[in-house]
Amino acid sequence: MTGSSPETIAAARQLKTEIRSCRICAERFAATATAHEPRPVVWFRPSARILIAGQAPGARVHDSGRPFTDPSGDRLRAWLGLSEAEFYDKDRVAVVPMGFCFPGYNEKKADLPPPAICGRTWHDQVMAHLPDVQLKVLVGAHAQRYHLGVKGPVTALVQGWRDHAPQVFPLPHPSWRNTAWLKKNPWFEAELLPVLQARVKELMR
Repeated sequence: MTGSSPETIAAARQLKTEIRSCRICAERFAATATAHEPRPVVWFRPSARILIAGQAPGARVHDSGRPFTDPSGDRLRAWLGLSEAEFYDKDRVAVVPMGFCFPGYNEKKADLPPPAICGRTWHDQVMAHLPDVQLKVLVGAHAQRYHLGVKGPVTALVQGWRDHAPQVFPLPHPSWRNTAWLKKNPWFEAELLPVLQARVKELMR
């Protein structure tokens, strides 16, 4: 069954409604330094051919309700070779993080990891509703662990990108914190990104 069938579309719509209503982490979030309420950011349609699998929304995404509405998103779109309009085209691009809500900050104002219960509750169901995905872009360790089934240093997984291309590309997080990493690993922009961008362009036609 393809993602364009009426049955698939209706089932995905129901699943998205359930995810948006999820409050299983309400007490957990209330206990963080940000003391915020859950706000699942759900951004997929079953017709999508490209999956952006990330970690969890940040504070700005929590406010906007749209994934990657921050400088990390600008860098990620540049890596993919996508305009903002293309990136937010749900018919072709799905953004499915391992945690659908902003997990909050710790006492040092660093992002907390996505609660594992979110992935256990929803992720397999979401992936079952994305039958047309032909490219998975795995942003960061949490997504790589789930989709590749391995746990290891992000640098080593990204260095081994040829083992998974052209169906899967592991990437570092596009955060400004990784600017030094990019300078130390020039092969990423010189070798990996051109291949990734060509694959993205092919699937966006």
